[in-house]
Amino acid sequence: MSAKLLVLWDIDHTLVDTRGVGRELWAQAFEEVTGRPMRQQARIDGSTEPVILRETLELHGLQDTRGQFERFAEALGTAHVRRTAELRERGHALPGAPSLLAALAARDGVVQTVVTGNIRAAAEVKLAVFGLDRHLDLTIGAFGEDADGRPELVRTALKRAQVLPAQAVLLGDTPADVRGALDGGVRVIGVATGRTNADELRTAGATTVVEDLSNTTQMLELLTR
Repeated sequence: MSAKLLVLWDIDHTLVDTRGVGRELWAQAFEEVTGRPMRQQARIDGSTEPVILRETLELHGLQDTRGQFERFAEALGTAHVRRTAELRERGHALPGAPSLLAALAARDGVVQTVVTGNIRAAAEVKLAVFGLDRHLDLTIGAFGEDADGRPELVRTALKRAQVLPAQAVLLGDTPADVRGALDGGVRVIGVATGRTNADELRTAGATTVVEDLSNTTQMLELLTR
């Protein structure tokens, strides 16, 4: 791939906010696969679906297997498709995300994709609902099915895009996003639109942090300098 710059996007709380719908769909898939209602969910910030499922199963005294995850992933993807209209109604793209993705897509040599803990089916729905998928090449993205950890996801995306770490930049809202990028040798911009504030993102290692994506001119300068 002839990309001068590969932009790697986290999804939840960086590009979109599902306003609680995502957790409802997760609980629905969990109960469908295990036969038990979800009493509590493991910590999700910056984690990946396989890890969240494994830890949530442990909280309920249930064992984790690869087959269990595969059944869960299928149920979760189906749930997202069925409730697309509700996602659109209750959720939203975060301020500046649509215009920034469009502006980057118009730049020669810039390729955008995602590095996300979401399973691919859920990620595709979330992005399509808010019209963000048109600017992203998801064939080179990395998803929850690909690895348990963020560093492995970053390396997977770099390999699929056939670019060096120095050619990439990752944007994410959690310390896990920051550490995953740095572990993969990738420049990172922390986006304080999730549950982690700017100071916490800097403490995690992000030398560049923004409050949100709303200033398109500023973001373009940061990304393409």
